[in-house]
Parts: sequence; structure tokens; C-alpha cells
Amino acid sequence: MRIVLLGAPGSGKGTQSQRLVKNHGIPQISTGDLLRAAVANGTELGLKAKEVMEAGRLVDDDIVLGMIRERLGETDAQRGFILDGFPRNLAQAQALGMLLAELRKPLDAVVQMNVDYGELTRRISGRRSCSECGRVFNVLTAPPEEAEKDICPKTGGPHRLFQRPDDNEATVAERLRVYDEKTKPLIDFYRQKGILREIDAEGEVDEITRRLEEALRSATPGGRAAGVKKAAARKTAARKTAGRKTAARAGLKKTATRKAATKSRVAGRAGTKKNAKKKAGKKNATKKQTTKKQTTKKQTTKKQTRPRSSGAKAKSSAGRRRKARGKR
Repeated sequence: MRIVLLGAPGSGKGTQSQRLVKNHGIPQISTGDLLRAAVANGTELGLKAKEVMEAGRLVDDDIVLGMIRERLGETDAQRGFILDGFPRNLAQAQALGMLLAELRKPLDAVVQMNVDYGELTRRISGRRSCSECGRVFNVLTAPPEEAEKDICPKTGGPHRLFQRPDDNEATVAERLRVYDEKTKPLIDFYRQKGILREIDAEGEVDEITRRLEEALRSATPGGRAAGVKKAAARKTAARKTAGRKTAARAGLKKTATRKAATKSRVAGRAGTKKNAKKKAGKKNATKKQTTKKQTTKKQTTKKQTRPRSSGAKAKSSAGRRRKARGKR
């Protein structure tokens, strides 16, 4: 796991880094610690850094990157590392990216720890540093007995804690202004690279740690693999659900079609019966009319074929004889 913790001064980067070290067994790499150790040990880079600091100048990025290169080459950093306090600006972020690409140790994630600036001011004013070990200690979050006696939680020695000059409220506003101007642009820089994660860094320390661990699980290789597996499972479940819904809709449509067809057949049969009755009625009416005509015709024929009486025959014969005499 190779990560960078980003956040304004007082956002809790140091505290959470120490918890990640304990939970994952990877080193926290603080550029401030690297500089102090290099100067104390008199290394080549340490001597260069000491010369620059004694001249009142900021230590060059090349010197800091050289120290980071050496630190990443040590055994305990092979499984991963946590960079705390570096990079602080875009130029350092770009230089760090080239260094890690050269070492084939690209970052897995950059976590932005978001805290309200009012809360940051309160936190910073409560910070203390140990004069022996350099560990940062906060009297606002420490156990009461340690806060009251100024006991270093690491060495256990009393009265060894002091407040750094830039940890008072008078300088906090200026430090936040510098952060907004120089460091905050890194949020978009790493977001565009697709490795940025953001967490709410306010609340109980344990809850913040839980949020941080959750963010890292989704960013590191193992977490991404698990995330991809879960996403694939969700996608498969969604497809199955969609398939069931489609099948249900198809079944409803098929049922509706069957009902419509049945209704149509019933209506057709009813129509057929009605038509049959209508035709039968017409046929009966026609038959009655035909029978009536035939009856009328028979009656007419009967009238025409009725035999003449004997008197009519005699009158007719007499008439024919008179007509014959007249011709003669």
C-alpha cells in the first residue's frame, strides 16, 4: 500500500499515519523526520540540507527527493509506505510522480482529509511536540493525566513537551492561506489521475480511522479487486433482477394476449351464433314468403282451371252457330 495523506495543518495526518503504521506494518515517511535524521547523522544529503537551513533558505526539492529515494530503498518500505507532509505543491507532486515511476512504485491512493477551518484552529492550538523524540502530541485529545502533566505518550517523561511557534492561533490563519494557495491544488491534480479519495476527518479518532481504512480498501490493489468482484456480483444480481422483471412483464403480456384472444374467440362465437340466428330468421322469412307465393299461385291456377257449367257451354255453342249462319 503506497499512499499520500493530504490535508490542511491540524487535519490529523500525523495521528492517522501512526495508526496505519501499526495496522499495516508499513513506515510513515515524514520529510521533516528525514531532514532531522539526515542532519543528525551527517549524511551527504544531510550536510547539504544543514547548509541550506543555516543560510535561512528552504531546502531544495532535489535534496528532499534524494532523501525519499534513499528511504524507499530500505527493507521496511518494500511492502509500502505512507508519505506525510510531501508533496506540498504541484512541482513537488510532479517530481514525486517521476521518481516513483522510475522506482516502479506508483501511488495507490492519495487521501484528502477534510476538516472545517474553525476546528483546525482549535486543534493546532492544542498541539505540543516532544523535545526528545519529536512526536506531536495534542493536549485536547490526550488522556487527562497526560494533558495535565505534559507527559510525552512515547517516552513517558514529564515536562518535555513544547508548543511550536507556528502552532499558536496568531499564525494559523497565515498557514491556512499558504495551504489554500500551494497545497490545495493537489486535490484536483490527483483527482484527475483517478487516485484521490476524500474523507471527513472530524469526529472521534477511531471513527476517522475507520473511514480512512474504508477509503484505502477501495483504492489499494486488494481492495480494488474485492471492489471489482463486489461490483461484478452487484451487476450480475442487477441483470438477474432485470431478467426476472422482463420475464414477468413478458408473462403479463402473454397472459393479457391470451385473455384478449379468449375474449375475441368468445365474442366471435357469440357473433357467429347471432349471425346464424339472423340467417336462420332470414331463411325462415324467405321460406314463409315462398310458401305464401306458392299458395297464392295455386289459388290463382285453381281459379283459372275451374270447369265451365253446362249452361255456359250451351250459350257458347248457340253463339258459334249464329255466327256461322251469318257468314253464309
